[in-house]
Amino acid sequence: MNRWLWNMLVLVAVLSVGIGLLGEGFAQVLPPEIPREKTLIIQYLFSPSPVPGNWNLWAGWRAQNGGLHQFVTEALWTLNPNVVEGGILNGLAAEPPIYNEDFTELTIKLREGIYWSDGIQFTASDLAFTILAIRDTPGLEFHGLLQDVTEVLTPDDFTVVVKLKKPNSRFHTYFVERWNAIRPMPKHIFEKAEDIVSFPFHPPVSLGPYVYVDHDPAGYWVLWRKRDDWQRTVAGKLFGEPKPEYVLFINYGPPEKQVMAMLRHELDVCQGTAEQMITLLERSNTTRSYRKTWPYIDPRDISTRGPGFNCLMFPYNIKDVRWALALAINIDEVLIASYNGMAAVTFALPLVVSPTFYEWYFKPLRPWLEELTLDLGNGQTFKPWDPEVPFRMLEWAKKQGYEVNIDPSDEDAVRLALGYGWWKYAPEAAEALLKKHGFSRGSDGKWRLPDGSPWKITILSGPDPTDMGYITSLAVIEQWKKFGIDVELFPTAAFATLSLNGEFQVMSTSHGGWAGEPWGLHPDLYRCFNALRSDFVRPVGEATLGWAGRWSNSRIDQIVAELEATPWENEQRIIELGLEGLKITIEEMIAIPLMNCPIAIVFDEYYWTNFPSPENDYARCDVFTTWPEFKYVLHHPEPVKR
Repeated sequence: MNRWLWNMLVLVAVLSVGIGLLGEGFAQVLPPEIPREKTLIIQYLFSPSPVPGNWNLWAGWRAQNGGLHQFVTEALWTLNPNVVEGGILNGLAAEPPIYNEDFTELTIKLREGIYWSDGIQFTASDLAFTILAIRDTPGLEFHGLLQDVTEVLTPDDFTVVVKLKKPNSRFHTYFVERWNAIRPMPKHIFEKAEDIVSFPFHPPVSLGPYVYVDHDPAGYWVLWRKRDDWQRTVAGKLFGEPKPEYVLFINYGPPEKQVMAMLRHELDVCQGTAEQMITLLERSNTTRSYRKTWPYIDPRDISTRGPGFNCLMFPYNIKDVRWALALAINIDEVLIASYNGMAAVTFALPLVVSPTFYEWYFKPLRPWLEELTLDLGNGQTFKPWDPEVPFRMLEWAKKQGYEVNIDPSDEDAVRLALGYGWWKYAPEAAEALLKKHGFSRGSDGKWRLPDGSPWKITILSGPDPTDMGYITSLAVIEQWKKFGIDVELFPTAAFATLSLNGEFQVMSTSHGGWAGEPWGLHPDLYRCFNALRSDFVRPVGEATLGWAGRWSNSRIDQIVAELEATPWENEQRIIELGLEGLKITIEEMIAIPLMNCPIAIVFDEYYWTNFPSPENDYARCDVFTTWPEFKYVLHHPEPVKR
């Protein structure tokens, strides 16, 4: 967004609320009986809830990041929110999964002493009931994935044995919490429901450390209170008592209203655009982000962002065309236009920027990337790898007058903050690749398809102008227009349906369908490559079973099959297969990842302090907004005594 326009929007918001409002009590957003100084107020992203008052997330999307998947549910295993420590935590499970020799039987040992908030103990019967209910009930989440379950046994109150039709060494990962997993239902409640799919589960009974208090009938806020018996939850046993007495998730409306709410100290955590972040950091002396200096963002989200192709549609079914469109992008200009340079570049779909992936995958890939060569035709070749992008961004920021505390001589620090590198800006090489396939330029300099008709690209996007896919698509559009292609953005609320059905040329978010969403703290890329399976691809117009981009390759199918037969603990072999798969998807340029999802987050330390920072790096910052692991970090915030 134009910075002048953004400042005007903020000014209008200030005038609209009135000067008098700023002089009123900061706690006006809360009911009078709820003390502001004991309440942590979080931005409610992805709201309003589509069905306010319905908490049955087993039956579909409920805007569950408003406390539902943070507080009501608990998973068997969960990614450690502390990315420095890494690993996967045992949640409701007492230990890691136990398979038999041929992976047709999974034994789960459960943690004892965990209670639902209504006083009923969590036992094996809850988990067994959930697995069978999901398997037997069309319309529930994960229904298709559980069709291989033949039997579920409960030899005692804290052991569950799941028997499968065929070997599956990754079956347990359906129960691992990243974002979305199979979480146990309270059997004593759901077994009484006439129809589990339509059952509203209101008021919800919690396994986590907070209980439901109230919600907005329109779906814009939800209020939660700390359980009196928080010691009988997984979070309580692992980490101790959560500090806030209350947690409020609230959506104040457009970005400028979120800014005003934080300036009034009515919002403690705000995640949004680069403009929001910079405005809040400039206009308040109690705000900060992850870093105190540029780049302020936390770069370590575990998903990528960038456009993806419909690989069943001409001309995007041609590898050289996909490469040409990548080489026509000046990544420096994209980073500056979209996030003021504050993003970590990455070049491969599931290759997120993190200390673990840096060691597991980027470092082993570097020699191969340096030798990667494209055939431009007519005996010409080209090496596209450009490792200098993050260092150029660092210099750009200094020239803009930003304070930067990253040592340019510390390569690891630079790459972990600003990314691995990207592809060279090479419009001449892009032109050669296109001409190799019969493309040509008209007298107006615009590109023509091989049949002589004008080349026009439409990028499908969601409607939210603050969404990362929307923002990065606008920057890419300018690059491709500069190269001589007519490009337009098609934002629509039907984005999910159209992309699932393949009714697009280029989509704004290639990471979806798990293709660009790895575990992050475990090297297994099975969930990413599995989305690319050939047997999942469906024709345009039909809902696909895998990745919306509809690219497939028999070599990836072989890697998926090998991963299925590789134990989860065999990290060395998993990494070898991951590297092999990455090389294939990179060579094929199946999509154009641009960057790690930038966590543009601001914390207001007027009421609460001790949020994550590089010096106090106990969690990724977005755990404080949307991620289920939120319940595992609430022992960290400290109240500010006022």
